[in-house]
Amino acid sequence: MTIKIPYFLLFFILMFSSCAVNKTEDVSYLNKKDAKNLREEPKMNIFSPKKATSKKLPVLIFVHGGNWNSGKKELYSFFGNNFAKKGIVTVVVGYTLSPEASYKEMAIEIAQAIKWTKSNISDYKGDPEKIFLTGHSAGGHLVALAALDGQYGVQEKDISGIILNDAAGLDMHHYLENNPPTTTDNYLTTWTNDPLQWKDASPINYLSESTPPMLIYVGDKTYESIKVGNKRFLEKLKAFQPKVEVKYINKKHIPMMTQYFWSWNNRYKEIINFINSNS
Repeated sequence: MTIKIPYFLLFFILMFSSCAVNKTEDVSYLNKKDAKNLREEPKMNIFSPKKATSKKLPVLIFVHGGNWNSGKKELYSFFGNNFAKKGIVTVVVGYTLSPEASYKEMAIEIAQAIKWTKSNISDYKGDPEKIFLTGHSAGGHLVALAALDGQYGVQEKDISGIILNDAAGLDMHHYLENNPPTTTDNYLTTWTNDPLQWKDASPINYLSESTPPMLIYVGDKTYESIKVGNKRFLEKLKAFQPKVEVKYINKKHIPMMTQYFWSWNNRYKEIINFINSNS
């Protein structure tokens, strides 16, 4: 399940920056105790429209992918800019990667980012009662795990909806049973060799009647492991959300994210419709 995000994306960040958006960089979201134990404190960037007609705009928290061991928030300014230009306050979260962190430590950080946003986003024109989560690849796994597993302290009622974009690891237990972790891609560090940890790491195990509404995207040409994981996840989710919206897009894994470079891409309209329908 090697799913890297290429660094050529940096080129596009400059192309798609916008003067119509306020960008607040490197905002701390961890409590001081947790931040003190890290070599480098992860932070977030916040994008909000300059000419907002309301001080209570919907909020979208985005978590990047990169196989749990690569990627950085700076690569995704295009995503924050494009949504902010369309009236959505967007939070792009950075987090500690493997081998410096396990999946659980990453999920703890994402949960803290969600809770920080709930408490503070009104200072950035965002509505704390309209918080949506999204993530691509490993980021999809982390937002789902942080939001659905109660041990991370996020209240499901505080999340208005979750958008998964070609999410990896939704049933990590099933995947690792068939592909035991090794040191390759730092998987042994990320997941451990304990099957009980693999179960704990799998968002599929926390689906329930209280799961927030979901919008799910899957690439027709994505990795087979992602197709299988999403299929298993959807089969269980449909017991609680029989009308869940699933969109299959004729793309490979990385283009499922790079399509957001273009602000006229249909995904923006679809996601904003989902946000409006669940606000």
